Amino acid sequence: MSDLDLTILMPCLNEAETLAFCVRQAVQAIQASGVAGEVVVADNGSTDGSQQIARAEGARVVDVPTRGYGAALVAGIEAARGKFVMMADADASYHFEHLPRFLSKLNEGYDLVMGNRFAGGIERGAMPPLHRYLGNPVLSTIGRIFFSIPVRDFHCGLRAFRRDAILALNLRTTGMEFASEMVVKSSLAGLRMTEVPTTLSPDGRSRPPHLRSWRDGWRHLRFLLLYSPRWLFFYPGLAALVLGLILSAALLPGPLVLHFWGATHSLDVDTLTYALGLVLVGTHITVFAISAKVFGTQEGFLPVNPKFERLFKVITLETGLLFGCFLLLIGAGILGYAIFLWHAAGFGPLSPTRMLRLTLPSVTLFMLGVEVIFGSFFLSLLGLNRR
Repeated sequence: MSDLDLTILMPCLNEAETLAFCVRQAVQAIQASGVAGEVVVADNGSTDGSQQIARAEGARVVDVPTRGYGAALVAGIEAARGKFVMMADADASYHFEHLPRFLSKLNEGYDLVMGNRFAGGIERGAMPPLHRYLGNPVLSTIGRIFFSIPVRDFHCGLRAFRRDAILALNLRTTGMEFASEMVVKSSLAGLRMTEVPTTLSPDGRSRPPHLRSWRDGWRHLRFLLLYSPRWLFFYPGLAALVLGLILSAALLPGPLVLHFWGATHSLDVDTLTYALGLVLVGTHITVFAISAKVFGTQEGFLPVNPKFERLFKVITLETGLLFGCFLLLIGAGILGYAIFLWHAAGFGPLSPTRMLRLTLPSVTLFMLGVEVIFGSFFLSLLGLNRR
């Protein structure tokens, strides 16, 4: 049970140069706001005396043996005594005097209040151009598209939240991608989110930051993709499947003649081969999408989707087996017709393009049938717990 109104939490790994300034600023912000609060430093194994500095300035130190930005914050949130938690880096880049902006939104009933550095102002030299014009905007845009999140600065290190609501999310990542995990899981859990403008200043350290642009940027992107089977699997798979079906339908009757760039181009069985390949690839990726959704729901990574649950009740193992067998029968029928044509020609030479227009679809249907049958068994295995 929380016995304070607010905890200001700072992850720390060798921040001796700026930690005292940050703790003092945090204490002043708490006093100015008139709330009962504390300052907690989640130390990740500092060797420069940061722990002693934090204690001397009145902060409570939580030792976190597991390395990583996310690991330090998770331990700090668990140890916090405040109903609300504000987190910020201990590098003197964030302004704790903006605390009232966050508290007012939390008191309005919001569960997570994000700082927006692009709305509040980024001082000269505070953010590298790569992060300002590429990394943050691109990743934040992807996050908004994938998860419909009303936040424009996904990776702002200054944010405040209801402690119990965030603990209930069971956050797991230990690295810098923790910033994305908190926002994404909050959205998936239906928490109320908003953002307020805040300012970013150049940090006060003489050493390079712990953040590694490309490595940590990839870890953020990887997390966003893994938590969105729709965008990672389903939409690409569906696009490949639809494009393959359209091309195949256009090429099965005969060559497709196109006129563009002042020339005539003919698409024939070679293009049909790739079109049918797209159908196979698209189907395979779509099965991955459904499997990932089922697995993610079972393991608690993804929330239960009522529409998907209703679909899962209709598309059963038996339905999949029947459809797979239907595809195999059609493939066998086309193969039988091809053999009949060969027999009518005395088992002699036939037109390669004419026969490929039969054998290629036949093989594709055989492969699709096998994919559907064994995919149905696999999905049924994944869904045993829900039954």
